[in-house]
Amino acid sequence: MTADAFRRLALSFLDATEGSHMRHPDFRVRGKIFATLGYPGHGWGMVKLTPAQQKKFVIAYPDVFVPANGAWGRAGATTVNLRSARKSMLLPALDAAWGNVALKGLGAQLRAGATRRRTRA
Repeated sequence: MTADAFRRLALSFLDATEGSHMRHPDFRVRGKIFATLGYPGHGWGMVKLTPAQQKKFVIAYPDVFVPANGAWGRAGATTVNLRSARKSMLLPALDAAWGNVALKGLGAQLRAGATRRRTRA
């Protein structure tokens, strides 16, 4: 997998945009990062998973997915060895990372909208 292929996959998700954070490209939805390139170095990416999701991917593909160092990794941040990654491995991880960020807080927004509609009636 190349960095450009990772980029294309990350940007294929609804409302995904590319930005920059700490001198490397990141991929965001609703302004929140769900993946990055170049961390922890050239040839690596990162996906923002939950700890349970991280465990699943690390067990299934230990040559591809590695927990990030420290507390960030314990929280689910998972590095991706691009050299070993294949689209069939990375796409489900990006999908999970995108969903973790895109759907976070959506329930509260929907409930708030429903409350406003009820109070107007």
